Amino acid sequence: MLLLLGAFALLPMLLPWLVARIGPRAFYVAAALPIAAFVQAAIMTPAVMAGDTPFQTFDWIAPLGIQLSMRMDTLSWLMALIVTGVGALVMLYCRWYFRDKADGLGQFAAVLLAFAGAMYGLVLTDDLVMLVMFWEVTSVLSYLLIGFYNRRAVSRRAALQALLVTTLGGLVMLIGVVLLVVDAGTSSISTILAHAPTGPVVDASLVLLLVGALSKSAIFPFHFWLPGAMAAPTPVSAYLHAAAMVKAGIYLIARLAPVFAVAPTWRPIVVVLGVVTILLGGFQALRETDLKRILAFGTVSQLGLLTVVLGFGTQDAALAGLALLLSHALFKSALFLVVGIIDRQLNTRDIGGLSGVGRQAPVMAAFSMIAVASMIGIVPTIGFVAKEGAIAALLHEAVGGSLWGIVAFWGVALGSVLTAGYGIRFIWGAFWTKRDAVGAPRPRTEWPDPPIGFLGAPVLLSSLTIVAGFAAPLLDAAFAPYAAQAPAATPGVPPPEHPAHLALWHGLEPALWISLTTIAIGVIVFLFTVRVPLARRVLPFSAPEVYNAALRGIAQLSVVTTSFTQRGSLPVYVGTIFIVFVAAQGTALLAGSDWKAQLDAYQTPMQLMVAPIMIIAGLIAVRAKKRYTGVVLVSVTGLGMVLLFATSGAPDLALTQILVETVTLVAFALVLRRIPSRLGEHNASVWPVARALLGAAVGVTMALVALVATGARTDVSVSTQWSALAYHLGHGKNVVNVALVDLRGWDTMGELSVLILAATGVASLVFVTHRADTLSTLTAPLPPTTGRGRRPLVETSEGIKSRHDAPGVRRTAWLVGGQRVRPENRSIILEVVVRILFHSIIIVSLYLLFAGHSLPGGGFAGGLVAGMALVMRYVAGGRYELGAAAPTDAGRLLGAGMSIAIACAIIPVFFGAAPLTSAFFEADLPVVGHLEFVTSTLFDIGVYLVVIGLVLDVLRSLGAEVDRQALELRASARRRQAVSR
Repeated sequence: MLLLLGAFALLPMLLPWLVARIGPRAFYVAAALPIAAFVQAAIMTPAVMAGDTPFQTFDWIAPLGIQLSMRMDTLSWLMALIVTGVGALVMLYCRWYFRDKADGLGQFAAVLLAFAGAMYGLVLTDDLVMLVMFWEVTSVLSYLLIGFYNRRAVSRRAALQALLVTTLGGLVMLIGVVLLVVDAGTSSISTILAHAPTGPVVDASLVLLLVGALSKSAIFPFHFWLPGAMAAPTPVSAYLHAAAMVKAGIYLIARLAPVFAVAPTWRPIVVVLGVVTILLGGFQALRETDLKRILAFGTVSQLGLLTVVLGFGTQDAALAGLALLLSHALFKSALFLVVGIIDRQLNTRDIGGLSGVGRQAPVMAAFSMIAVASMIGIVPTIGFVAKEGAIAALLHEAVGGSLWGIVAFWGVALGSVLTAGYGIRFIWGAFWTKRDAVGAPRPRTEWPDPPIGFLGAPVLLSSLTIVAGFAAPLLDAAFAPYAAQAPAATPGVPPPEHPAHLALWHGLEPALWISLTTIAIGVIVFLFTVRVPLARRVLPFSAPEVYNAALRGIAQLSVVTTSFTQRGSLPVYVGTIFIVFVAAQGTALLAGSDWKAQLDAYQTPMQLMVAPIMIIAGLIAVRAKKRYTGVVLVSVTGLGMVLLFATSGAPDLALTQILVETVTLVAFALVLRRIPSRLGEHNASVWPVARALLGAAVGVTMALVALVATGARTDVSVSTQWSALAYHLGHGKNVVNVALVDLRGWDTMGELSVLILAATGVASLVFVTHRADTLSTLTAPLPPTTGRGRRPLVETSEGIKSRHDAPGVRRTAWLVGGQRVRPENRSIILEVVVRILFHSIIIVSLYLLFAGHSLPGGGFAGGLVAGMALVMRYVAGGRYELGAAAPTDAGRLLGAGMSIAIACAIIPVFFGAAPLTSAFFEADLPVVGHLEFVTSTLFDIGVYLVVIGLVLDVLRSLGAEVDRQALELRASARRRQAVSR
């Protein structure tokens, strides 16, 4: 089972490639995997019937007790057969449905097969947390399948509607899962059901679980998404909305009902909402004129029936419910596939445009009638067996005085009437010869015969309804273990004298007469609706209207909230954060009663020298009138920290701090070019006194927090052991670097992600319309690096060349992009210095990268040094020189660095170790000597590349792109001046 689940995860990746080469025939390959899973489940039938439940498990997240476990009991066995069997037939059907290759067919095939795998995992998993994961995967994949015709607005709306409704229910269900798992102390479904926990927490969790199940299975008030999802291709409707996705909620109800149906919150929700859904869906199906929507609302009604019967939680109801589950999957998927054939052949599903099709397609009409007979409950189909068993089970509860038994019985009886009515309406609408207002036959709709393979799937599914009907005794024996888990009757109702069993004939009992009566009344209802169409609504509003009104309300609320909170003022945002900080931390400080603080005048003499300078620089920065002056003064505090780190035994931190301050200063300088040089030139600062008070409050609060936090320690700091841990665990003497890439690698992984997001955000704001990084193309007209040699470059009439190749020398260019810089911005001295030092700085950065494990440095510091080398190239030669210095996209460096870091986390798992576990190698080489290597250095290389990519992205967005925009503005200004003249 686990092997098949893995195949379901891998094979879909190959289908787009396969479809591109052999077209729709790739569905044959796709169908092979569900067929294999169906055969495997069929082989396990004897073991399941004997009670020897097959079980496989794999520890996935061991610390949380989450296992990838697969368990095949009776319910899972039946669902696995339905999911894989119907799934295989639908994929074979797709080969003919998409016989003319459609755009995006490869993606469709992959997603459909992946959905089958997700449903396969959902119905077999024994872990409640894994069930939620599979649950959400099916929601996402169904969104892609429903929205397959993504160029149609109706398909996009239907897909989004289904996604919002089902994922909202899934999120609510997740809360219920958490409550139930915490209360039960395990996430194993079989263990939870075996212990049957009770109590208020369990009752609350059951309500939340039911919200998820009801939303997934389109039960009122979530029923409206399923008819809208009919915008999907018909194979999707046949599989997702008849046999698979909507059955997920039914499966969860069936899984929990035998144990938890006695809970006080269970039957009121299941029975009431199920009955409302039966009647609402059935009535609406009688109003529809589209064959697919008739089946859609009929499916809603049938799902309500399954919810009531399977959710009732008695033995007889459970037995009949499994039969209903099987019959619904067979007849409804067959009918959907028939509609797909009609739509594919005639390009219409409207019953008003169909007349006389049955005489031209007798085989399809005959098997459609068999499927409808099973839906209505006519002998000898499995639908008759299941319907009679359900009516008998609920009739016993109703006669026994159960309130919910009475409601469920009458709801099922009335629903059966409506089912007969819309079932006959479907056959009449699809195949009958219609008559006009005066009673004359309408012109016959010409029917082009479909390929014989197109009929295979619906014919087989329809035939199985009869086969299953005759096999009722075998199904009774197979389903009995599941039914035995439920109580014989509800509390207060005497158990039946003879437990029910599935059979084609139980004699002339009340359930048979009730069933025949509902069919007869259903015929009358159909005849009435043909003569008098049901035009009026049951309610003055529809569920889609409520859904759309809710979306509009949420949108309006978001606009009001955004306009109130997002004022577009940075001081307001920062001030709000600071006020909350002072209020929250101040309250915590005042509430604390045991303050301990140990104060020293100073630890080193350097603090006495540096601290006053930092304070003075901060005060002067507040009074600065020019932005650049303020930025430089603020940097003084950072440089002061460099001295404090260096004199406190932290050279690694000092090196990193000075590099960060330098890069930050460069970034500020780049930004300041596009904003006014003087503070308050456009928008003067307001409320200076209030700002000063707030700033002082923040400073005082932060100082108090630091004092209290440092004095609150009750044990020896773990930092005293870090030096030893760094050497013994990380095989390095640089504690900071070992901590970043080894001991606390997950923190660094998260920080890398933040850096990439920050770079992407900054670039997106600057580039505005697109994120294409094409700066390297600017160097196309420049000479290649192989032709530069050590001689300086010169500009000639033929372009930029080396001096010995230049016949007409004009000016010397020490850098490739030097000639592109405006004369007033060019510095020959700077070009010479950069040309001489650039490669040396890159070598220093590499030294810091590889030496950082035991000496000051590391990937972060080395990346910053390499970034500073790129800053020098940009400052000296402009954006063209930057393109020549780094002829690649910044995104590739960011992606490569993150990929290396992720690989360092994943690869150890394949060797049975924890993620980010490092390995140590050492050897004595003849020339080099003793060599040591730690695999965490590879992680550090990833950090190195990410930092370089970040600096390059900042230079290209805040530097090169801003240069380009400024150049365009100047050119535009010159054009306007020329026009005005």
